[in-house]
Amino acid sequence: MVLRSAILLLIASFPTALAAAGQEKYPAKPVRFVVPYAPGGGSDITARAIGQKLGEALGYTFVVDSRPGASGLVGTELVAKSPADGYTLILADSAHTINNVIYQKPRYDAIKDFAPITLVATTPLALMAHPSLQPTLKELIAMPKAQSEKIALGTSGQAGGPHMTYLWMRARTGLVLNEVTYKGGGPAMADAVGGQIQLVFTSLAAGIPFVKSGRLKALGVTSPGRHPAMPDIQTFQEAGLKDIAVLLWYGVLAPAGTPRDIVAILNREIAKSLRAPDVRERFAALALDISPSGPEEFRKLLDRELTIWRGVIAQSNEPLQ
Repeated sequence: MVLRSAILLLIASFPTALAAAGQEKYPAKPVRFVVPYAPGGGSDITARAIGQKLGEALGYTFVVDSRPGASGLVGTELVAKSPADGYTLILADSAHTINNVIYQKPRYDAIKDFAPITLVATTPLALMAHPSLQPTLKELIAMPKAQSEKIALGTSGQAGGPHMTYLWMRARTGLVLNEVTYKGGGPAMADAVGGQIQLVFTSLAAGIPFVKSGRLKALGVTSPGRHPAMPDIQTFQEAGLKDIAVLLWYGVLAPAGTPRDIVAILNREIAKSLRAPDVRERFAALALDISPSGPEEFRKLLDRELTIWRGVIAQSNEPLQ
């Protein structure tokens, strides 16, 4: 009886011993998946698609938590300051690195405060024009400042890829437009379709429906090569902007210090989710190119982005905020 009791006690204590050794099964409760923007946008759609698959695979809900504000700063800072236990993640995008270079006193360090898990997808920007605007992209670049500065260009805000890409164009070519910064890409697109502005910089995905319906025309895309979603649209490089190639990206990060075994589990399961036919179909419809990566590869991408955008700020003489 004594031996039997000792065995039962050992079995009962085994899960506790595992937990004490840091080997508790992950996840053991729901996971918060922060989106630093309002619901309904590309980040929200991407996070929900991944989160649903992760929940199915790992047995606990991945709750998408929208925390909009300050061009993504509010939600990103929240995650940076959260416990590094794998139960708070963020679906980050290009503003993650851009915010870090346009503020004199950034609220977080884009590299040091986060554990990269995986790149998820990329998509190019597109320069769209109201059909009444006649110049091609090459002609627009060659236009005298007295003419070009009368043309209004809508962008989604100062921390966004469209604004930064315009600064890059301006520094490289001398092209000066009347930039109008909106509180999001949606209002900028609406004004371009309505003819209140002549140009809009937007993601290719957001512009495709308007090009197909004839309400906008595409002057160029920022991908290195022509995009399969709209192969008739020339690239910026084909228009003579040889060194400008911009891909907006989405990726998953956790707070710095998150255990490597948890990072490995999430990396593996997100890669699986991105292979699911329904996810691939949904992303294709959004012109999102699925691009899973290892954590270290994703970290190198963040480093490259910081270098690029710091260079753009320096070249454009744009004042820091």
